[in-house]
Amino acid sequence: MKKSVLTRYRVMAYVTAVMLLVLCTCMVFKYGFDMGEDVTFAVSQVHGFLYIVYLIFAFDLGSKAKWPFGKLLWVLLSGTIPFAAFFVERKVTRAVEPQVSGVEPAVAKA
Repeated sequence: MKKSVLTRYRVMAYVTAVMLLVLCTCMVFKYGFDMGEDVTFAVSQVHGFLYIVYLIFAFDLGSKAKWPFGKLLWVLLSGTIPFAAFFVERKVTRAVEPQVSGVEPAVAKA
């Protein structure tokens, strides 16, 4: 697997996570303080577009890494839960880096 597949995923995971936090902040201002409705609309549109790009890149990574459906679903949904994408991205990167470098992890013998 090429390193660029992992890099694209990582970039979009961070961008999507940051945009989701910005969107949550905008929602607090919109509904809590009745201000920033236009900004909230713009941020929600940008986040929606970026989340679709994230889904494409995460699905591409998952299909090349041959993840089971449950893991793929969790990675795809992590872009909708504030802060989750940061943790999931770190875990995914550690799991996929051996495949990117061409070195498979050693299997422990019982």
